[in-house]
Amino acid sequence: MIYTVSLEINAPIERVVELFDNEENAFKWMKGLLAFDHISGDKGEVGAKSRMTFKRGKRDMQMLETIESKDLPDEMVMTYEAGPVFNRVVNRFKKKDDSSTVYETENEFIFKSWGMKAMAYLMPGAFKKQSLKYLEDFKAFVEEASDNS
Repeated sequence: MIYTVSLEINAPIERVVELFDNEENAFKWMKGLLAFDHISGDKGEVGAKSRMTFKRGKRDMQMLETIESKDLPDEMVMTYEAGPVFNRVVNRFKKKDDSSTVYETENEFIFKSWGMKAMAYLMPGAFKKQSLKYLEDFKAFVEEASDNS
């Protein structure tokens, strides 16, 4: 399953990318993020691997993040692995004007279990909705951080 979501952020591209490229900021906008533990590679650079732990309802969920490529301010590609789900996210930032940025993500999901494949087939909108929610949460964080700077 592959889809793209995007939205406009009311902040200059330099500020958006600066906030995006700081993994400590993830705690400020990724709901449920409990831990972001660096495992290998140069932190924040291509090849770096980190374990992310999220609170999902009553249980914790872990996923492995790998930085696949990094060409900021234009693009950064990450992969996420969690059990039977592989997710590749291409993050793109485009300057709209001096005070706004378009943030777009291309999301590819590969499911390794029949249960997840069935869920994706029956409820593809749920994945897109969650991806858009992350973008909206990041937008709110950036705009609030930019107003307070």
